[in-house]
Amino acid sequence: MAVLLETTVGDLVIDLYTEERPRACLNFLKLCKVKYYNYCLIYNVQRDFIIQTGDPMGTGRGGESIFCQLYGDQARFFEAEKVPRIKHKKKGTVSMVNNGSDQHGSQFLITTGENLDYLDGVHTVFGEVTEGMDVLKTINETFVDKDFIPYQDIRINHTVILDDPFDDPPGLCVPDRSPEPTKEQLDSGRIGADEEIDDMKGRTADEIEEVQAEKEAKTRAILLEMVGDLPDADIKPPENVLFVCKLNPVTTGEDLEIIFSRFGPIKSCEVIRDWKTGESLCYAFIEFEKEEDCEKAYFKMDNVLIDDRRIHVDFSQSVAKIKWKGKGGRYTKEDFKDYEKDRDKPSKFALKEKVKPKQDAKYDLVLDEDVEESHTSQSHLAKKQKKKKHHHSEDEDDDKRTKKSKDPERKHEERCRERTKGEKRDRHRSRSRSQDRDYSRQKDKYREDSRVRDWDKKTDRSRSPKKSKDKERSKYR
Repeated sequence: MAVLLETTVGDLVIDLYTEERPRACLNFLKLCKVKYYNYCLIYNVQRDFIIQTGDPMGTGRGGESIFCQLYGDQARFFEAEKVPRIKHKKKGTVSMVNNGSDQHGSQFLITTGENLDYLDGVHTVFGEVTEGMDVLKTINETFVDKDFIPYQDIRINHTVILDDPFDDPPGLCVPDRSPEPTKEQLDSGRIGADEEIDDMKGRTADEIEEVQAEKEAKTRAILLEMVGDLPDADIKPPENVLFVCKLNPVTTGEDLEIIFSRFGPIKSCEVIRDWKTGESLCYAFIEFEKEEDCEKAYFKMDNVLIDDRRIHVDFSQSVAKIKWKGKGGRYTKEDFKDYEKDRDKPSKFALKEKVKPKQDAKYDLVLDEDVEESHTSQSHLAKKQKKKKHHHSEDEDDDKRTKKSKDPERKHEERCRERTKGEKRDRHRSRSRSQDRDYSRQKDKYREDSRVRDWDKKTDRSRSPKKSKDKERSKYR
């Protein structure tokens, strides 16, 4: 009870559950016997899920059971067998595909994942792959498009029945040899199963290096797109911007603008500087209005001497000038800056718990459950307040006891302070008295001195100069 499927990538051996699924196994065996599956495409490959085939047209919409050949179009499909129930637990489980009305034709699938419970009860399990798991793995890892169709054809070339327990039904036509494939079967519009895929065939070493460099650049662009640094992997930098490097630190943007403006009008010329120190990083970007002017400057200004330095000129590979809205195209960097500013501001809204209730004259609808909850909450609050009061009273008693023990000490300290204050007062009074006495003595001395001075002045005034001169003259006479 086994069938050998010869595919373009290897052989698969399928063991059939003839006792559990006799009708599905009979259909599959007799279709293999009449070479119905020869040159059938594997047209649906979903990694770690399923591999689907069995349609001679390769579209997934055709196929018919063996009973159609025996009994006509009314027997194109047969009813699904649901008892006993067999689950899709392991890799390599083979099931007949449901056509949408719990009926099966010729299409079948092979699972490449484990515990696929959502397939149970829909597709009828009738066998499993026992040999060729490595071939199943290679089919599972093949490259497919968005519709899960492999880019290169994978076909069933031939089917061999290893053991058939069922007798051939009357009217079954078994061919003597495998039929030749038709052009419609072989023409899938994809890479042929026998074609060799070699992109580097007939190319020189330089061309191969260029192709590899392009692939590496493509992968890097895809990574940058995934990270969010690029809006699209296929985006191109602007063609009117020049990148100038190996500049002298003394060279400024005005100097470069004057030098490069002879090729055409310039939109912007910026020398990149360190954000902290402001020193030149020795490279700049020059944006022209026209692409033709940019090309002229590229050809003329490379390796030119500016401020004792040989500069290098190339087309810019930066996309910083392109305005885009980040990954997904929803927000810009400016939007995030505005968001950060708004986040620091105090919000107009507050939580319901923090808002003070307004005292209104309106009454709210209160349910019995709410009343019970309010009573319970009030009882809890009363208990907490009682506990707090009890703790507070205990604290007060402890404070009183400590105060009583500290009272005599405090009284003694107060007496000592009063004594020191009294002594200070007495000293101050004695000093003030002695100062008053000294001051009175000085006053008396000053009065006596002033009296003596006044007397001397009076005596001097009484003696006039004329009388003194007359006396002296009388002496000499």
